[in-house]
Amino acid sequence: MNRSELTPGSRPAGCVTTSPPAVGYHQELRRGMGSFASFAAGFSFVSILTTVFQLFGLGFGLAGAAFFWTWPLVFVGQLLVALCFAELAARWPISGAIYQWSSRLAGTTVGWFTGWIMIIGQILTVAAAAIAAQAVLPGIWSGFQIIGGSGADPSVASPTGAQNAVLLGCLLLVVTTVVNILGIRQMAAATSIGVVIEIVGVIALVLLLFFLPERGPQVVVHHTGWAGEGGYIGAFLASSLMAAYVMVGFDSAGELAEETHSPRRTTPRTILRALIISGIGGALLILSGLTAASSLTDGNLATGGLSWVLTDRLGGTLGRLLLCCVAVAVFACTLAVQTSGARMIYSMAREGALPFHRHLGKVSARTGTPITTSIVVGVGAAIALLVNVRQSAIFTALSSLCIAMLYLAYLGVTLPLLVARIRHRGAGPLPDGVDETGRPLFSLGRGGTVVNTLAVLFQVGMTVNLLWPRAEIYDLTDGTWWLQWSALLFIGVSLAVGAGYFLARRLHRRIELRHVPHTHIGPPAEAVAEPA
Repeated sequence: MNRSELTPGSRPAGCVTTSPPAVGYHQELRRGMGSFASFAAGFSFVSILTTVFQLFGLGFGLAGAAFFWTWPLVFVGQLLVALCFAELAARWPISGAIYQWSSRLAGTTVGWFTGWIMIIGQILTVAAAAIAAQAVLPGIWSGFQIIGGSGADPSVASPTGAQNAVLLGCLLLVVTTVVNILGIRQMAAATSIGVVIEIVGVIALVLLLFFLPERGPQVVVHHTGWAGEGGYIGAFLASSLMAAYVMVGFDSAGELAEETHSPRRTTPRTILRALIISGIGGALLILSGLTAASSLTDGNLATGGLSWVLTDRLGGTLGRLLLCCVAVAVFACTLAVQTSGARMIYSMAREGALPFHRHLGKVSARTGTPITTSIVVGVGAAIALLVNVRQSAIFTALSSLCIAMLYLAYLGVTLPLLVARIRHRGAGPLPDGVDETGRPLFSLGRGGTVVNTLAVLFQVGMTVNLLWPRAEIYDLTDGTWWLQWSALLFIGVSLAVGAGYFLARRLHRRIELRHVPHTHIGPPAEAVAEPA
């Protein structure tokens, strides 16, 4: 990988400047994304239609109607994280954003492990997103229930539903991998179209359900539908998996910064817009579903989720039409997550930080994209599905595990950023500067330390909550100890494997992680000039 002549020590962590960080990599990825396409990448990763439909039944089943309040709580916490990411995206608009930001803030060792966890988490998230096809397609046409035939139980908690989910998920991964290989313009066009359809679908669905109320919005102050025993707080915390799973991936706009025009100006805004619009739309979607459901106590809402509400309240034809919008959102979501994971692998590989880095760090001269990494993410997600083909607990366990890993990776950025803020309180932890139009870079100013501290506290609490070995999440067999502790075991093994590789490469002096401040498109010369 060709580099500029800048050295890693060319900019101290606390340095303040009137120009952005200098170029660190030659442009290899092809810039083909505008402002809307950048927003679409982040919005598609969050994909409220995909994830709310996928986990609405689970959240309601765990805590009843009052599970709605987990949504605003998680939204506020993730908005704090997104504000921190927006600051970093303006200063280091680089592929593999989480890995690159962590490396610059805390050093290459912390950065490597953050990137390693992020890669595994993204591959598992691709698999979990692909499973969502099972929550939608059989509702559109019974012929999509290939395993067991149209009369089989399509629920992912059933053996036939779980096996069919794996089959449909693998077929979807083939399609998204092909689109990724074709190039960034094709990927941007697909996600942009998908986002337009998704936003139209959300608006139409919310309006239709609000015009068919069975009860008022005050339903959310009661836990109607909760059939659990013991204290409600534990059930409420478990149901927050739904909101936590939905509101991640807004950073994917940062992952595609090297392929975005004017990334210093565009990326921070699209990160925040993707999360805010998703937060508002998702809240309305959940509330409208709770008010329109014909019953909250007959068990259909917990097992069928919003898909059941649509077909039950809107009729077969209109309900299936809206489910088609959800199917498009599932495709766009899987595509966006796979693209983000592919760029993370590429970013680490071009620095020699991964096995087979010479192959993984190559960019196709024809498409301007890293083809090999797209295939690796697609194959890895398919393997994650296939090894669980006979496990009906794959749905909830995989969802909780992958999101917990993303929260850990996010913490690998926000915690070092907080440490940097405390150390460089006087000068500021990040370089100042201007964007491509000459305007000041996005900054939290004096409130940055407070926002950053609250973000870290939220992430720590939510990570513990997601990894807690709950039988209702990780062990639906109700008696297999290793399934109940599978999240902690899997993360422990992943870290051990990563540590073994990292130490082996370091001992043999074959790993070289040199990081330099970086951008590909600098601001105009007159915007950088010092004032007289």
